Amino acid sequence: MASDLSVILPRVLIVSRRSVRKNKFVDFVGEYHLDLIVGYGAVPVIVPRVSGVHMLLDSFEPIHGVLLCEGEDIDPSLYESETTNLSPEELEEIRRLHASDTAIDKEKDSIELRLAKLCLERNIPYLGICRGSQVLNVACGGTLYLDIEKEVSNKCVEPKRVKHIDYDNYDGHRHMVKVVESSPLHHWFKDSLEEGKMEISVNSYHHQGVKSLAQRFVPMAFAPEGLIEGFYDPDAYNPEEGKFIMGLQFHPERMRQADTDHFDYPGCPKAYQEFVKAVIAYQKKLNSTISVPKPLKLNQEMEKKRKVILRSFSLARNMYTTGQELHPSKESELKAGAEFLESNTALSFQQENRLKQIGATVRNGGSYIERLKLNEESERLAKKVMGKKSVEQLSDLLSFYHMMGQICSEVLERKLNGIFSEIAS
Repeated sequence: MASDLSVILPRVLIVSRRSVRKNKFVDFVGEYHLDLIVGYGAVPVIVPRVSGVHMLLDSFEPIHGVLLCEGEDIDPSLYESETTNLSPEELEEIRRLHASDTAIDKEKDSIELRLAKLCLERNIPYLGICRGSQVLNVACGGTLYLDIEKEVSNKCVEPKRVKHIDYDNYDGHRHMVKVVESSPLHHWFKDSLEEGKMEISVNSYHHQGVKSLAQRFVPMAFAPEGLIEGFYDPDAYNPEEGKFIMGLQFHPERMRQADTDHFDYPGCPKAYQEFVKAVIAYQKKLNSTISVPKPLKLNQEMEKKRKVILRSFSLARNMYTTGQELHPSKESELKAGAEFLESNTALSFQQENRLKQIGATVRNGGSYIERLKLNEESERLAKKVMGKKSVEQLSDLLSFYHMMGQICSEVLERKLNGIFSEIAS
């Protein structure tokens, strides 16, 4: 196995969607997404939608990119502060028509919103498809329509009404969108646009969509009734430099000719291609900031001291295990070990008891025990305070301390390198 991080493929996190098969929950991810990620040179890492995973995301590091795709409706309480204008009868009809999508999955919401915020905080490349674009918008303060047909389409004149979902023709359904000039979407599809037109036909499968777009984003495409079908952050878009923050409401990965794997347009896979390009660049940038620590080399004097201390511990251990008195001629050899112990305070209760038994003196043992008791009390109070905080607050705190840990680690490493350099000189 290669040990050099630079030759390991970058990792793209994808959150699974829960379904029921044979009366059991099954987690899955659409294979088109996985094929495209692998095909362009990254490794998809599936994050299972199971309870508590949103608090374990550090375990999935390193994260070089995040792709969020299909799923149920996002919990409206996460973005809709005011009451909806839809009547109870209309809301019930929506739940009946879109039963598979309106079943809120709060655990998936927590996982994906946490990942989206992590990408925004650390500039990790992010591609959101369908629900993934909605998660990105909500994570940045945007809102969604609870139902496009009720809130948008029915209020439009007939020529502008768009059918955004067809349960009987999932892959084959298409509708037109107008591409915004000079946007990434325009560059990807420019060779397929008819002269004088900025339109492409896209596959979509959603009954919700962007209502108010978060301030940091710029639209890339609109449906005829004005619904935003794609957006990105222009300040965080430069794939060659590892920057990519984008959301597409439609499904470019499913825009394929019937019974073939040929795309409708050459530009269809471009979102994935450019996303992975950014992921690869981000990984390289991340690796360049990580310095691999070199093994410490002790000079002759320090190596001699180390051997003397080890010899002292060895004598003390023999005294303890055999119960024999030490010969007076060797008592001076215990001094090095005793002095070393006196200068180090990080001793556990077991270590302290053992050292007392073998005759070693721990000058600061009493103060250590008092500090340990204080630490236990502080930990108890901290757990009580943390128990009153919400999941979102705890997630934000975890992210903050993770970032501070990285900073402390880097500063500590620099200082230690400076100390050892002085010793070596």
